[in-house]
Amino acid sequence: MAAQEPSPPSSMENNKPGFPKKILANKLEDKHLCNCCQNILRRPFQAQCGHRFCSYCFNRTVGSGPQKCNACIKEDIFEEPTSILKQGCAFPDNAARREVENLPAVCINEGCAWKGSIKDYELSHEGKCEFMILSCPLCKELIRFNEQERHNERVCPERTLNCKYCKEPFHFKNIKAHDEICPKYPMICEGCAKKKIPREKYVDHIKFCSKFRTPCRYHVVGCDMSVEKEKIHDHERACAHEHLNLLLHYIMGMKVSLEGLQPQSLELAGHKAHELHQALRDLEARVSQLSAIPVQGVPSSSSSSSSSSSCAVAPPPPLPTSFTPLPSSVGAALELQLHSEKTKVADLGRRCQDLEVKAGTFEDVVCVLNREVERFATTMEASNRQHRLDQDKIEALSNKVRQLERQVGVKDLTVAEMEGRLREMSATTFDGVFIWRISDITKKRQDAIAGRAPAMFSPAFYTSKYGYKMCLRIYLNGDGTGRGTHLSLFFVVMRGMNDALLKWPFNQKVTLMLLDQSNREHIIDAFRPDITSSSFQRPVSEMNIASGCPLFCPLSKLEGKNSYIRDDTIFIKAIVDLTGL
Repeated sequence: MAAQEPSPPSSMENNKPGFPKKILANKLEDKHLCNCCQNILRRPFQAQCGHRFCSYCFNRTVGSGPQKCNACIKEDIFEEPTSILKQGCAFPDNAARREVENLPAVCINEGCAWKGSIKDYELSHEGKCEFMILSCPLCKELIRFNEQERHNERVCPERTLNCKYCKEPFHFKNIKAHDEICPKYPMICEGCAKKKIPREKYVDHIKFCSKFRTPCRYHVVGCDMSVEKEKIHDHERACAHEHLNLLLHYIMGMKVSLEGLQPQSLELAGHKAHELHQALRDLEARVSQLSAIPVQGVPSSSSSSSSSSSCAVAPPPPLPTSFTPLPSSVGAALELQLHSEKTKVADLGRRCQDLEVKAGTFEDVVCVLNREVERFATTMEASNRQHRLDQDKIEALSNKVRQLERQVGVKDLTVAEMEGRLREMSATTFDGVFIWRISDITKKRQDAIAGRAPAMFSPAFYTSKYGYKMCLRIYLNGDGTGRGTHLSLFFVVMRGMNDALLKWPFNQKVTLMLLDQSNREHIIDAFRPDITSSSFQRPVSEMNIASGCPLFCPLSKLEGKNSYIRDDTIFIKAIVDLTGL
């Protein structure tokens, strides 16, 4: 018996604002818009003033207390208390809800060719479209919904991974750095070739590994052999002669170096001793020179001693009344000393002048260096500015490359869509008989059970080249009264190019069949359209509401070994009676 496709009671229960205007396939009418969010009504409520609101928008508006209706104010029909919005003053508008549910809708995501009613959009497509563009919460890159899992697991440069060795989390970009320090990273012993040695135990392993190769103890004197630990004593016994030769050459080289340094050090020491000896001689000469100067009127020690020996008592000499002048030799010595000091002062003056000249030269050099530093700083600043400009250009080019990659992706999707349409056109028939081959039935059945794709549409077929346009709709896990127990199969009348030339309502007998691939017992159901149903009137949208058999075939018949499913494929056949056309 023919039955109109049921409307699930929970199809409009989502607490969200209105539907975006872009999803509407035909002309937008103001009566379908929410007076708050200005989008298409979702679960419409009608206030006592007559204006409609989305349930979500109404509750949000009156959540903070009674509010004036902005629509009444805008239309200049405000009156109290009718135009006051408050809790309990509005009721669910089920008539508007059903009207909105049946409006034709299209997907707003670029590249998606989905079409249906707003009810179907909310039930099976909203938030699930594979072409929906999302922003990655980590790297902020725009990706499609169907690529989200792959992006998070394989592509995102900011994704976090857990090290499979130490189980510590790290950013993907730091994977190499982590492998260099991971204490559990497996290493291979170069000696015994043992694998999977944790890095934290590798040092302890090579200490006791008898196969690990270590440099010979005589490498400091030239032995370049690396020997396994267990064979180190054998190597030393076998190469004792070579080791002695290496030691001999090393010691002889040290002796030659010491001998080359000894004469130089002795000569330096002798030179210093000679300088000290010369300085001592000069000092002694100056002292003897000063002590040899005689003073008139003071007897020497020799005359005094002779006098005492010849005479017992000698009268003391008379004291001089004045000092006599120094002899000429003393004056010459003093003049010589003064001349020496003047020479030293003149020498110091010349050295000061030389130092002043050098200081001036150094000041000029410093000025030149300062100018060079300033010029270098200016050049560096210009180079930094140019580097920043180059970085901006590189970033702009990178953004353009990413944009072109996205455009190429969209083009690829468009090509894939065109190929799909071409395949559909190649499967189209024009005699009212259509056989629908559905492959991968197991996977599609699981998708239907999980709610990812509860329904499938067949390609379109026609009663003739210029006749009625039709398609089939199948629920692999059932729909309505058959949900979870039966396979549901429906017949859909679609809008065609030649509808103006055809008889309406559609009144041709329809036979639906699930083919037995052994040609024994086909499952058949047939019905004649109810001409009062909107399902068979001339379509005003892309397709009418589906009508058919919710209890077409028990799912128990498709379980286990059966002749309806072969190679994970089933065949559905539709026959439209052409009598009277």
